[in-house]
Amino acid sequence: MKKKFDHVAVLKGGFSSEREVSLKSGMAVAAGLREAGYLVTEVDVTGPDFTIPEGIEAVFIALHGTFGEDGGAQARLEALGIPYVGAEAESSRISFDKLLTETALRETDIPVPESETLRAGQPRSLSLPLVVKPPRQGSSVGCHIVFEESEWDAAFADALQYDQEILVQQYIPGREFTVGIVDGTVLPVVEIVTGGGWYDYIAKYEVDTTRYVVPAELDAEKVAEMQAMALRTFETLGARGFGRVDFRMSPDGDLFVLELNTIPGFTSHSLLPKAAGAAGIDFPSLCDRIIQTASL
Repeated sequence: MKKKFDHVAVLKGGFSSEREVSLKSGMAVAAGLREAGYLVTEVDVTGPDFTIPEGIEAVFIALHGTFGEDGGAQARLEALGIPYVGAEAESSRISFDKLLTETALRETDIPVPESETLRAGQPRSLSLPLVVKPPRQGSSVGCHIVFEESEWDAAFADALQYDQEILVQQYIPGREFTVGIVDGTVLPVVEIVTGGGWYDYIAKYEVDTTRYVVPAELDAEKVAEMQAMALRTFETLGARGFGRVDFRMSPDGDLFVLELNTIPGFTSHSLLPKAAGAAGIDFPSLCDRIIQTASL
């Protein structure tokens, strides 16, 4: 298949709390694209006014967190007139903001956990256990599950370090899953099994005790339901190219969408490459398929 682009750039690093993870993702993507036959220039983004070298035909954004996933980098590339992969600026902004995501999904009857939004000093109305999340962070930064009343104040105070508004969600007991989408193809379902029962930053990036079951051990009907819900979520939020939808499944089998990741990770621990591998797509081919979706 003829390539649309020859010389591409990979944006990595960034200036969010997820810079170190993004550097690893960017290095992996650059290596994968080179193996797929591209000339690759790596760009370490350290501020919002980054520049792209002459001759670059398309950009693979491997920036996680603020500016990378919230539409900032996308708007910059649109202003520069350079095609890029993934969701456009407005879709990125909505998907990155968990409050806007919840509103959009509820309007289309996609199930999400019961929730409320609180600021400092406001009393909560939901009963424990609860999940506390800064709505505009990624990689579970500032997130906590609160099972005991004695844990509430510290968890809420930590989340407030990252945002003035905090999303407080009903905790869904059960199992955690994720579904990747690449260029219109819905990938096999991955189950995430953590040693501590909570897929936080440490479980994602710093330990090797987290297990990933792919394809997930589910009946075909539940797999089809989850994949269809993932695609509906992707389309509802206006994403394009690629992404990953995270789920909780209750002990009764009810599914709840947690979020859409418009720039999922590409590290050795990351879930989209694992799902692609289960579908017979090796890492260089995955990077190739994604860069071919680049557009303005």
